[in-house]
Amino acid sequence: MNIRITPGPLEGTVTPPPSKSIAHRAILAAALSGGFSVLKNLAPSQDIQATTACLRAMGAHFEGLEGGAVRIHGLGNSIPQHRESWLTQFDCGESGSTLRLLIPVALAVQGGGVFTGRGRLMERPQKPYFDIFDEKGVSYQQKDGVLTVRGELNPGEYRLPGNVSSQFVTGLLYALPLLEWESQIVLTSPLESRGYVDMTLEVLRDFGITVENQNYERFIVPGDQWCTARNYTIEADWSQAAFWYAAIALGSPVELEGMNAFSTQGDMQIVPYFLKMQGQGALELDVSNCPDLVPPLAVMAALRAGETTRLTNAARLRIKESDRLTSVTQVLTALGTQVEEGPDFLKITGQDSLAGGVTVDCCNDHRIAMMAAVAATRCTGPVTILGAECVKKSYPDFWDHYRMLGGKLDVL
Repeated sequence: MNIRITPGPLEGTVTPPPSKSIAHRAILAAALSGGFSVLKNLAPSQDIQATTACLRAMGAHFEGLEGGAVRIHGLGNSIPQHRESWLTQFDCGESGSTLRLLIPVALAVQGGGVFTGRGRLMERPQKPYFDIFDEKGVSYQQKDGVLTVRGELNPGEYRLPGNVSSQFVTGLLYALPLLEWESQIVLTSPLESRGYVDMTLEVLRDFGITVENQNYERFIVPGDQWCTARNYTIEADWSQAAFWYAAIALGSPVELEGMNAFSTQGDMQIVPYFLKMQGQGALELDVSNCPDLVPPLAVMAALRAGETTRLTNAARLRIKESDRLTSVTQVLTALGTQVEEGPDFLKITGQDSLAGGVTVDCCNDHRIAMMAAVAATRCTGPVTILGAECVKKSYPDFWDHYRMLGGKLDVL
């Protein structure tokens, strides 16, 4: 689907969708319980559908309820004593969270699985897990876009670098409590994306799992723990709210409702960074703990007339749905912005307005599509966005909300 946007400000009140990151974690916790849980305010984005489908394949039962709620009957509270010789197949779609959270859980629950995906998903590195598997005697093979893992997870010490995706830590935090005895996760370098680990620990705690956090350097995980079923409401997503903050920064009088001001979501960092963007002078913003904020921050930076902004420590964006440093650069450059792309940074020189009459390719990346839509509000002429349907990955209602706020768009 291609969309043409006629420039103009947005105005009104919007409630961002439920947090995709919290939803992944809550669905997994409910599935690893021995009873019935009801999750409320759950949006059926493509990534969430992937997690749901994989857990259904593992044996959890899901029943849709009215009002965006779902009832989940968990897997029970015992690991099978005899593993089947065949392995369950898990289609993870394009969801990195689904893949990385489910790999160790599948090992703990049923001795492994066969994982597939689409887009760039199976190109994303899994080396932190592979290093652990080599040490622990777990077999794995990755060939032609298919990852097969088979073996036993045993209680013990699991060492991981902290400067890789926090999804590896989260996956182990869900799997290790299921083992018979205590285990430990030891980080061999300082932890980045700490907010995502805080989110994991909070959801696990809410579902009855005990983990001792020793200064984000070591996590003590008692064994023989299964989640406790409960009812749970998913809070709104700060990473999606960031695009409406960007619209505000570009001059659109948009108001946000339903946000948790005390959230553990790391992307709540958009608030202080948004405030900094309102000031004058050169800025350098470290995004190591909030890499998903780069697209909305970049479009804010593009309209800081005469000022330069550096977004640093962003190398992991090269392995997202697109090489996001390159795709941000391509879109903003097409709109007339001066962008310098480095190996792990963007340097953006702001201006008064952006070019119109251009076509941009969002590279099948939901965050690039939303960035382009916000940028279009300040362009001098219409902007055509190619592949705009990719927002379904995380924010299925984005274009409806954009229209609701007065955005002028035509589907081509």
